[in-house]
Amino acid sequence: MKNLATRVLGSDPDAIAPDGSEVRILVAVGAGSMAHFTLRPGAVSRAIVHRSVEEVWFFTRGRGAMWRQQSGEHDIVDVGPGVSIAIPVGVSFQFRSDGEEPLEAVGVTMPPWPGADEAVFVEGIWAPIA
Repeated sequence: MKNLATRVLGSDPDAIAPDGSEVRILVAVGAGSMAHFTLRPGAVSRAIVHRSVEEVWFFTRGRGAMWRQQSGEHDIVDVGPGVSIAIPVGVSFQFRSDGEEPLEAVGVTMPPWPGADEAVFVEGIWAPIA
């Protein structure tokens, strides 16, 4: 039973992600880890690309937009409650919070997040706003 992790979402962030969003760490297993991300109203993340992990996100609150770029092609999608997105390895991405409430998402990282050197800063399409 020692591998049956349980964690309650905390009110304070555990860390600030390289992109600038607040991170609340959830559970992890050998193949992946889960976290809750919050981007404050009016904020724009820094654009990054992951070296070795891929992610899937599910938005739970707020509204905003997500930019993703791969091999010179890009898209911008509106995000909000009920929207899920994929961020494959090597895809540049940036997101913003457009509403009056925070933009929140639960993300799964596969394999688990290896550390701060995973994210590489890239040029995005919006100026970052902390």
